Amino acid sequence: MTKPTAVAVTDVILRDAHQSLIATRMRTEDMLPICDKLDQVGYWSLEVWGGATFDACVRFLKEDPWQRLRQLRAALPNTRLQMLLRGQNLLGYRHYADDVVEAFVAKSAENGIDVFRVFDALNDVRNLETAMKAVKKAGKHAQGTICYTTSPVHTPELFVQQAHAMRDMGADSIAIKDMAGLLTPYATYDLVKALTAELDVPVVVHSHSTAGLAPLCQLKAIEAGASHIDTAISAFANGTSHPATEAQVAALKDSPYDTGLDLALLSEIAEYFREVRKKYHQFESEFTREDVSVQINQVPGGMMSNLANQLKEQNALDKIQQVFAEIPKVRKDLGYPPLVTPTSQIVGTQAVYNVLAGQRYKTITNEVKRYLQGGYGAAPAKVNEELLKQAIGSEHVDVGRPADLLQPELNKLRADIGSLAQSEEDVLTYAMFPDLGREFLQQRAEGSLKPEELLPVASAKDSKLKQAGASEFKIAVHGEVYDVAITGVGGHEAGKRKLYLSLDGMPEEVIFEPLNEYQHQGDSGRKHASEPGHVSTTMPGNVVEVMVQVGQQVAAGQSVLVAEAMKMETEIHANIAGTVKAIHVAKGDRVTPGEVLIEIG
Repeated sequence: MTKPTAVAVTDVILRDAHQSLIATRMRTEDMLPICDKLDQVGYWSLEVWGGATFDACVRFLKEDPWQRLRQLRAALPNTRLQMLLRGQNLLGYRHYADDVVEAFVAKSAENGIDVFRVFDALNDVRNLETAMKAVKKAGKHAQGTICYTTSPVHTPELFVQQAHAMRDMGADSIAIKDMAGLLTPYATYDLVKALTAELDVPVVVHSHSTAGLAPLCQLKAIEAGASHIDTAISAFANGTSHPATEAQVAALKDSPYDTGLDLALLSEIAEYFREVRKKYHQFESEFTREDVSVQINQVPGGMMSNLANQLKEQNALDKIQQVFAEIPKVRKDLGYPPLVTPTSQIVGTQAVYNVLAGQRYKTITNEVKRYLQGGYGAAPAKVNEELLKQAIGSEHVDVGRPADLLQPELNKLRADIGSLAQSEEDVLTYAMFPDLGREFLQQRAEGSLKPEELLPVASAKDSKLKQAGASEFKIAVHGEVYDVAITGVGGHEAGKRKLYLSLDGMPEEVIFEPLNEYQHQGDSGRKHASEPGHVSTTMPGNVVEVMVQVGQQVAAGQSVLVAEAMKMETEIHANIAGTVKAIHVAKGDRVTPGEVLIEIG
């Protein structure tokens, strides 16, 4: 029997902890002051980058994510820095050509990343090959990752097989990534035991506390031979985050697995972050609390809060339980993909469409079609044949590695962004998020970067609204009177302004767009769809592409628009055959359900 050794700890306070609890909004300015103490702890590593942090930096915080990494590297000279990388997806939502993956890994290593946790949403190890090779070429630690989920096909034997494949790619360690909190203590023990019996590399357990079981799972994992655990400083722990660092350190103290970390120092760090968290109160959500129902519906906490916001946009929050019930059905139809970015968005958005339409798969998102065609890799199990036929008909299903179909694209990206990119890192920012990246780089060039504003923290002595300096008023709609208070204003972004308000005491967030010539009546100026030839959408979103012209003949069922909602694109079809009489939208327009977008007669 292997002799027990001290357990190594990775703290996720600077990445996954705040991603899980406050929508990834922690700013670099709130990280740097505590880095000296974090650097003294003796962590095996600190997770500081990747996941949604890159997106949030560019989209909301107006920070250069590469600059954040460089600043953290300088402030944490004695600690390994770790990132989460989505394999061939990198930090975006599509597969990138191999040259982009190689360049991104190389630049990440050059700017300060020591440990790359590389995963694929489908556990298709072919999607890890290029990234893993690039990590090894850079001389950094490659951590192969199993996305843990449960289904008839996801067995310890399958996970061990995948771990072997990653070890053969050069993985220096294997991580069990339990993003939804689905692990149970004895399932954890059995899986870790199977992995440690077969592999000669360390096993890491990363488990969210969504179901309240993660601390127990980690202890059973350690007993089974796991040598590393992921934790979060208590100020940002538990719920949909991770077990508290201090609690796990205390639990292992004076045992053969003693971490050797200083509880007093950890407590000082926790006190700092408790104060920091107060600044971000507007991003707290009821859906980040502990909830064992994840063991039933398998919906991760972050996915829960996103779905709640999406349904709220449509005045359909009362249907959220129907959506939760639909998600496992869609997941089964798609061959049981693990629910992690981007498959969580693919499955969740399709479930919302199914529920709101009152008919399953009446509308099928482009991402579901791409998934069924093999665009993301191999489904873990057989997909629903009827859905496959309905979605793609007789179109070809690719069974190879998806990136093999992609031509090198780095030179084209460089040419597209041109002089706005001052470095190769800027080109990669543009590659991850073309529209957002271009806007960010343009605003930086103009000196007009404005991060979203944080609401003032209310005093316990006074009302939160008064302390926030809110403007309060009443509005009457159809005989109902509402108390409204404006509590904060965000920065300008693409001609829009974000307002934070309270409606009858409940916090809300709205996007304000200046009135245009069509909005003088208080709406978009588009009439309500009332005839078969009126093309409309069932989801609020943005127009990505108008596919027809006035005067064009169209067939019933023909795609006439592409709209984006919830980061997913959907084609909108003509209900009848006829001639396009009028088009009321253009690329980039915001649309809402029920509006006439195109008229066919």
